[in-house]
Amino acid sequence: MPIHDKSPRPQEFAAVDLGSNSFHMVIARVVDGAMQIIGRLKQRVHLADGLGPDNMLSEEAMTRGLNCLSLFAERLQGFSPASVCIVGTHTLRQALNATDFLKRAEKVIPLPD
Repeated sequence: MPIHDKSPRPQEFAAVDLGSNSFHMVIARVVDGAMQIIGRLKQRVHLADGLGPDNMLSEEAMTRGLNCLSLFAERLQGFSPASVCIVGTHTLRQALNATDFLKRAEKVIPLPD
């Protein structure tokens, strides 16, 4: 959506990166037609350390990730899921049980449609 678009849109946006070693969240808003970063959070979760030779995420790794997402969810209180973009990187693409992790994550943090 262009920044100059006059249609209704969320004032604040969040991007969440579910990385192999760290989860990152950046929160921004539009100020005078430009994006302004208003917050950043980063937590090491070492998700990749929990990916076994069978390409399954360990329960411990999933718990670390979900605990981090709980912290992110606190900051995202009041955000519409449409204003949050969440992406998973290499480990979640490789994990055969990534769907299990994502189902549990949906209970913790608002996932976009």
